[in-house]
Amino acid sequence: MRFFKISIAVLIIISSVYPASASLKEPNILLITIDTLRYDRVGAYSDKHVNTHHMNELASQSWVFDWAFAHNPVTLPSHTNILTGVTPVYHGISDNPGFVLADGFLTLAEFLKEKEYSTGAFIASFPLDSRFGLNQGFDVYDDNYGTQSILDFYFIERPAEEVIKPAMEWISGQKQKWFAWIHVFDPHEPYSPPSPYDMIYSDDLYSGEVAYVDSQLGILFDFLEKNDSMKNTIIILTSDHGEALGEKGERTHSYFAYNNTIHVPLIIWIPGESPKRVAENVCHLDIFPTVCDLINESIPAHIQGESLVSIAHGKKRVKKEIYFESLTPFLNRGWAPLTGFIRDDIKFINQPLPEIYNMKLDLSEDKNLANSSNVKGFENQLDKLVRNLRGKEIAKRFEKIDVYEMNKLKSLGYLTSESTPRKKAFTKNNDLKMLKPVQNKMYDAVNKYKNGKTEEAIHDLTQVIESRPDFVLAYKHLASIYYAMDQIDPTVDTLRKGLKNNPNNLGIMSKLGIMLVVANKKEEAIDLLQKCIKKDNQNPEYYNYLGVAFQKSGDFQSALTNYKKAIELDGNFALPWSNMGSLYLVAFLKNKNERDFQRAIDNFNTALAFDPALQAAINGKNAAYKFKEQVKK
Repeated sequence: MRFFKISIAVLIIISSVYPASASLKEPNILLITIDTLRYDRVGAYSDKHVNTHHMNELASQSWVFDWAFAHNPVTLPSHTNILTGVTPVYHGISDNPGFVLADGFLTLAEFLKEKEYSTGAFIASFPLDSRFGLNQGFDVYDDNYGTQSILDFYFIERPAEEVIKPAMEWISGQKQKWFAWIHVFDPHEPYSPPSPYDMIYSDDLYSGEVAYVDSQLGILFDFLEKNDSMKNTIIILTSDHGEALGEKGERTHSYFAYNNTIHVPLIIWIPGESPKRVAENVCHLDIFPTVCDLINESIPAHIQGESLVSIAHGKKRVKKEIYFESLTPFLNRGWAPLTGFIRDDIKFINQPLPEIYNMKLDLSEDKNLANSSNVKGFENQLDKLVRNLRGKEIAKRFEKIDVYEMNKLKSLGYLTSESTPRKKAFTKNNDLKMLKPVQNKMYDAVNKYKNGKTEEAIHDLTQVIESRPDFVLAYKHLASIYYAMDQIDPTVDTLRKGLKNNPNNLGIMSKLGIMLVVANKKEEAIDLLQKCIKKDNQNPEYYNYLGVAFQKSGDFQSALTNYKKAIELDGNFALPWSNMGSLYLVAFLKNKNERDFQRAIDNFNTALAFDPALQAAINGKNAAYKFKEQVKK
């Protein structure tokens, strides 16, 4: 691979022009987000761990930001920050489950669509499924990664090559300027790089995943150069968050917000611009306004980031504080919320046991300066920052959150009511650092299960639940183990216990409702899933499994209505298409109506178009043809 080259003389002339976009004519925009990529696994930042030849070559001719930060260590909120240019305090997405971006928020794709760009997104895994709202503004939103099982330990994903290939095909077909977003998921746990990277990095499979992704990016960059797109395409490469890899006692991500999970790579290739290393603090919010600046369009007034064009040319950041949060433990366990901000060299982490670090002197955050600092002053700064970031859209954040979670957010101070509740006082016993042993015991139990130590895993997860009945994820993992062992009754019993101890938790409630369908407890399942829909009427999973429950009960019309509603909410959700196929197949066997047979086949085919490996659809289609032959005889 080699990038489009220009002479040094031209570089000098162009780089003296301000802004950078003066050298571009209606440029294409390519956004590449590499899920769970640590900044120090890119050679432009560190060459200690992995050879990222293609990313390095891109970086050598790009703007490279040494201090770029994510606002969340979680996939969906982090990508929402990138694509909306506003923080979770404004758009309301703070975790993967239970959150959907409301239609009223402007996405970068919608903005560029208005500027006559073709828009395409190519997604690798379930957390960014179209059902969660980030498809807004995209002509094509290719999230055909397969079907997520209800009790999988990990998100289903497709490898980078299966994301990049359809992206290149789409780009090849564009006759006008385009915006493409490519999301790859490979570095996310579990770490299982393909050959030869599994052997080359046998002692560091995470880095092996990164090396594999880099190899696929080389194919993408070569393609762009060969079809003459490189010289008029702006490329923005970043990660949504990093990975702790055991540092600071965190196994993966979504718990703390140390630099290992929120300090991210950010590389921007601009044809005609000279390469630069930028030491100023920047963040994901800055990507949206930077794109606006580079295509000579006004930045929408509500955007909370700022353009990196002026920063790359030596100006200081105007919006000094960079907000961050890690609310997954708070939302899913009721543990202390983690919020904070970065300003200049200082990072403040707001917990019952507060933390203050000088990042430039202490990158690994080993020396907590809180005892010698004015913590109250930092808390006041954070409160002021949150108020300023909240905007008028805060009420929308609660459209998809159950009442229990809404009350918890009220206690945090995010939501006001006629009688504003007091902010709940979290003690040091709820500090994430104090609860780290419980968190890690849960992760260790999952690893024991993966390594064949099933009984030990069950024992340890049971102990975790006994010690922390509010630890929702522990119930889910224990249920997943029983389900994988085909022990349906213990699966149901575990989820019942979880719901009893967390009576309004929608995640536990919905999984119990779904498992009751599997257990053939139809009436109870229908009742519970209908309760779930009252709490969240935008989740296609609930409608799909409610349809199954009705189908098992013999109510054809109610089953059909719910399958259609699931498809209305997520058109490429393969399961309800397959289930409709089985519904029409039953009707065909009952009535011998040729039209029902064709409907069954059409629905099975549609399901297989979205997920060719969906066994239910494969079996259903095969059975349909066999039954038709029997009917003929």
